[in-house]
Amino acid sequence: MALLFAPLTLRGITLRNRIVVSPMCEYSSFNGFANDWHLVHLGSRAVGGAGLILTEAAAVEADGRISPQDLGIYRDEHIEKLSQIAAFIHEHGGVAGVQLAHAGRKASVARPWEGGAPLAPDEGGWRPIMAPSALPFLEHGPLPHALNVAEIRSLVASFARAAERALSAGFRVVEIHAAHGYLLHEFLSPLSNLRDDAYGGSFSNRTRFLREVVSAIRTAWPERFPLFVRISASDWVDGGWTIDDSVALARDLAPLGVDLIDCSSGGNASHAKIPLGPGYQVPFAATVRSEARIATGAVGMITEPQQAEEILREGKADLIVMARQMLRDPYWPLHAARTLGVDVPWPVQYERAKLPLPESKKA
Repeated sequence: MALLFAPLTLRGITLRNRIVVSPMCEYSSFNGFANDWHLVHLGSRAVGGAGLILTEAAAVEADGRISPQDLGIYRDEHIEKLSQIAAFIHEHGGVAGVQLAHAGRKASVARPWEGGAPLAPDEGGWRPIMAPSALPFLEHGPLPHALNVAEIRSLVASFARAAERALSAGFRVVEIHAAHGYLLHEFLSPLSNLRDDAYGGSFSNRTRFLREVVSAIRTAWPERFPLFVRISASDWVDGGWTIDDSVALARDLAPLGVDLIDCSSGGNASHAKIPLGPGYQVPFAATVRSEARIATGAVGMITEPQQAEEILREGKADLIVMARQMLRDPYWPLHAARTLGVDVPWPVQYERAKLPLPESKKA
């Protein structure tokens, strides 16, 4: 069988295949609440055969949303609709996961199709936005508030409470968002963290906040369920976070209970030059996997079944994490199976539309 369709067990959870629906912001919530858009968007990917379906970034505090329309998990009232979504995903053979996030200095902006510019409070945004240091993301953007130690500890508790809500909602995987220039990444990177206290300066200090978040979530998140961390494996800027830093971080996180590193990149410097191309971030997943000896997810312009299969066969990653291609084709896993000659079950409601495997693909 194609490795892409081989089950993968992480702790007490077995994924039916190695295909993951990446967190993708939908900017379609009101006051952080999921709604029928999220049910259909995420549910259709479960019907389409993905093994793990991750929600978009769910903010652990209201002022940690990227936009006013971001998903949230900072109120107990958010649980009810999220529970419906998780249950639907599980009913159709997928595993439901949630990504927990805080946008940091990139918070309080308009939705992308509305320009993405910073929003003032009278435009629906909020102040202050938060960061490790008082450095704006954009040259003329709003100046963030540098968090003090008490505020950092409060945020650690917010991540833990969000994990408790995720458990109540029925999710079986939690991913911590420490990538793309959002708050946890801002602490990791020397580009955005200029602190001189216990949360800045040395590698150990800059990674302290994330390590504390991981430990706090692990107290709330059951031992039987996996915990992922998404990182930006490189800032793509001289003097920024590097792949060597990522390997060292992964080595520190594994003993704390992290099971997989989801390897993305960039997002913390508006002037970064990123060499986009098919599979351009896969080498990060391969390096972290081989050098830190931890499971990894590969993401970034992975679109073809043979491409995904090759990544797994060559030992570069354990999971294929897909974003835009899943927007283009919610049923990509079903189509990929046919391409690779794997006979996977279709939803019974769709079975009459299933095409037989080509003779050349049959074992």
